[in-house]
Amino acid sequence: MPLNIVLIEPEIPNNTGNIGRLALATGATLHLVKPFGFELSDKRLKRAGLDYWAHISLCIYESSDAFFAAHASTEMVFLSSHGTQSYWDINFEDDIFLVFGKESKGLSKEIIKKNQNRSYKIPMYSEYIRSLNLANSVAIVTYEALRSIQN
Repeated sequence: MPLNIVLIEPEIPNNTGNIGRLALATGATLHLVKPFGFELSDKRLKRAGLDYWAHISLCIYESSDAFFAAHASTEMVFLSSHGTQSYWDINFEDDIFLVFGKESKGLSKEIIKKNQNRSYKIPMYSEYIRSLNLANSVAIVTYEALRSIQN
């Protein structure tokens, strides 16, 4: 039941470190798509990931184009505050790719437009918030995926 967590152009090392820990805890593979807003040697990334970073199943891509070319035939869902469907409606399955965008802007408009029918959001019930923290969003969706696949 492996999952794939994809971060396109992550900017904050602490978030990526926490998501790396989450990937390891859930048996997921972490896919990081450049450019990054930090170096992989950043001490904040290592601190958030603790000594687990060496054990994470990690794939790195030079660009979004390289990532999508490498996984053209795989099942993907795209998580964005601009998604039109709730993540509760995702048909989670083994090896699915959960694709998230960068902290400041999320997924590009181009990616959302190309994948509108596979774009989902986490419901938010306040008019005063635009988005959730990336690491929190990844955790919410990843554990829902595990719950759904195991049932």
